[in-house]
Amino acid sequence: MEELQVIQNKIYEIRGYKVMLDRDLAEMYGVQTKVLNQAVKRNPDRFPEDFMFQLTDNETQIWKSQIVTSNSIKMGVRRNPYAFTEHGVIMLASVLRSDIAVQTSILITRAFVAIRELILNPPTDKVTELQQEIKELKTYVEEAFADYNDINDDTRMQLELINQTLAELQSKKSLNDKPRPKIGFVK
Repeated sequence: MEELQVIQNKIYEIRGYKVMLDRDLAEMYGVQTKVLNQAVKRNPDRFPEDFMFQLTDNETQIWKSQIVTSNSIKMGVRRNPYAFTEHGVIMLASVLRSDIAVQTSILITRAFVAIRELILNPPTDKVTELQQEIKELKTYVEEAFADYNDINDDTRMQLELINQTLAELQSKKSLNDKPRPKIGFVK
């Protein structure tokens, strides 16, 4: 699980794609960045634009400003890095043809899938669960006593308490509903 977290931290969002940069991939695959890029250049037909693209000067500057290193001027980058989408990463494993590349590709693919799952199915919090249960209880009580024309004071008080609890939970939830920062590269 820790390996997936390390990989997920190296996935950025650039141009609307979830991508990994060539230098991070080279490190994970155990090769130099120039070796990885040479393998890609020898197989250009395997890497269309939706698999891989090169960052612009502006995108590279923004990316550099988000990374904290001791040498912030160059960071060892002589040219704009290449960004690989999930499909590009999978294609890299076939181009590099090593056991490490295959295993790393599997881990990276799992990391992309885990991120996609989090986006599609965000984890529910306890407040949301409690709200749902209280709404169900309120509906049950209202339906159970709907036949009675004059609801007794105890039932009326219970309904008011349920409504008050729902209002309190809603106000607490709205305090916790701060927009979450985007993960990865931000333009």
